[in-house]
Amino acid sequence: MSDLFWPVVLGFLGAIVGSFLATVALRWPANRSALRGRSACDACGQGITTYHLIPLVSCMLLRGRAACCGAKISGLHWQVELGCAVAGMLAGFVTPGPAGLAVAAFGWLLVLVVALDATEMWIPDALTGAIAISGVLTATILPPPLSERLIGGAAGFGALWGIGFAYRRLRGQEGLGGADPKLYGGIGLWLGWRMLPPVLLFAALIGLGIVAWRTATGRSVAHDDAVPFGAYLALAAYPALLLVIGMGA
Repeated sequence: MSDLFWPVVLGFLGAIVGSFLATVALRWPANRSALRGRSACDACGQGITTYHLIPLVSCMLLRGRAACCGAKISGLHWQVELGCAVAGMLAGFVTPGPAGLAVAAFGWLLVLVVALDATEMWIPDALTGAIAISGVLTATILPPPLSERLIGGAAGFGALWGIGFAYRRLRGQEGLGGADPKLYGGIGLWLGWRMLPPVLLFAALIGLGIVAWRTATGRSVAHDDAVPFGAYLALAAYPALLLVIGMGA
């Protein structure tokens, strides 16, 4: 079997999953189901034909405009599709075989976290719960062992909850979103406790990099601006898991 078989298969599957998750990211905040009804244009409501639903390809051929009414297609569609495709391909390279699907699924959930937190500043409990549960269930097929994962889950949640509690007591205002400790705990259930500090550091560096970029491009940055820290944690967590698996931790 070719070394490219699993990366190609999981990358292709990721693009398909991403097409669905992009719809979830757009509809979930509005309390609209992504499971009911056929795909429809967000602007005019007209049904979308099958050949206009090909992940990545359709958006490129349509040049970002809906075929039915010419309205601009949300960039979230191709961004989530691409993110899930890349996550799938990386999983296929690092973990060839069926276990790679579990790794890819973690990446797909994290892509949804990034999409929701970056656009809505919201990470639903159902999503962090899915990450946490899948982290426990995959301990039988992927490193690290369950004991390290359980410690990681408790340590991840406790660390960010404690930081948020201390900030609230000292400053009299919220410093962390309520979902961030839950997400960090879920990440700990996947990566184990050893990788929590590097993930937190990398997430902070991502945030600082974005602030630096905004400052360099002339966009004002206030000390009390809300930031999607959960998205930064998600971006840091997936390469960390690939590293853990690649090292055979």
